[in-house]
Amino acid sequence: SKQIAALPSLGLLQLAACTPRGHELVYAEARGVGEMPAELGACDLVAISTFSAQVFEAYELADRLRAAGVKVAMGGLHVSVMPEEALAHADYVVVGEGENAWPEVVRAAELGEPARMFDAKEFEPVDLATVPTPRYDLLGDRPYNRFTVQTTRGCPHACEFCASSVMLRRPYRKRPIDVILRDIRAIRALRPNAFVEFADDDTFVDKTWGKELCRALEPLDLRWFTETDVSVADDEDLLELLRRAGCRQLLIGLEAPDARGLAGIETRSDFKAKRAPHYAMSVRRIQSHGVSVNGCFVLGLDGQGPDVFDRVIAFVEEEARPFEVQLTVHTAFPGTPLYERLEREDRLLFPGRWELCTLFDLNVRLTDMTPRELREGLYRTCERVYSAAAIERRRAPFHATARRLARRRRCSA
Repeated sequence: SKQIAALPSLGLLQLAACTPRGHELVYAEARGVGEMPAELGACDLVAISTFSAQVFEAYELADRLRAAGVKVAMGGLHVSVMPEEALAHADYVVVGEGENAWPEVVRAAELGEPARMFDAKEFEPVDLATVPTPRYDLLGDRPYNRFTVQTTRGCPHACEFCASSVMLRRPYRKRPIDVILRDIRAIRALRPNAFVEFADDDTFVDKTWGKELCRALEPLDLRWFTETDVSVADDEDLLELLRRAGCRQLLIGLEAPDARGLAGIETRSDFKAKRAPHYAMSVRRIQSHGVSVNGCFVLGLDGQGPDVFDRVIAFVEEEARPFEVQLTVHTAFPGTPLYERLEREDRLLFPGRWELCTLFDLNVRLTDMTPRELREGLYRTCERVYSAAAIERRRAPFHATARRLARRRRCSA
């Protein structure tokens, strides 16, 4: 949670850049339950962005602001799929991408217009080539450990449990590379040694474009991280370019250690189920190029019994040895195809309990194990793969590879 909290809100910084001239802007973060940053009380309009797990805290903050006479606009993933709920706590609600709607929200607040929704479908589609640089300068001297830049928007795989793209309603899009470099330079003008996270769902869908991006990044001496799918392992040239471009890690949603439980989780294809037999080889190949892998698993998928925990442990410790491991619980987020399917099947345990959408709390009825089996298996797996000894065993081969590649680079130079 500390790592996630260390990321600034790229969405709010982007809206700040889209705000019409003539307005004074401030960026604030409410870091605790019931906390209202003092600077918000002096604002005429406050934009709030939040995820499902924190939405009740966001509603409480919005209610307090409105009681103090401050107008409130809300948007983001949760609000985009539950706009009527949000409108009970906000003057204005933005559904979907906010860049083109936001100036109209500001105008409505200036004119004192009554509460209403602003749907992205009512505006021109967002052109990623013309979106201005986020207002990173508003972050001041906050001690972030990462700064975010968006290179692509959306994901073609459409996994039924994924909440990150439900608000976009548009195809997968890539930003022009010169615009990406512009945003990176804006960050480095403020923080010369900044570590950059690409705020994407799947950066390297287009391998040709991905290689162009890496070639453009190579002269910058940048350190960066992103998310992509396992097919990146198929392209040796791209893997070499990733290392040379400064990519330190790829987060890859494997979801399961093998094909069991993966069939049907994507609404358009069975990409991951087909790739699963080659997962271990793919992870090893990526890491052999000096780029570490954060392998992500979802526990409790339909068809996964209690044996999945031992299978994850074997995959992590013996077969693939990814540098990092992320373990989460099968979670139904509002607005996702998964939520709608489980609602039809009467398998939602706590409808409306959005605070359970943490990826670590169970909110669905599983098909092949009990809640207790999931809880005990999750604890046991975490204790095993996150122990200091296990981490060292997993990372030692990668560190040896990284040292070998560094020596080779020095000799080449």
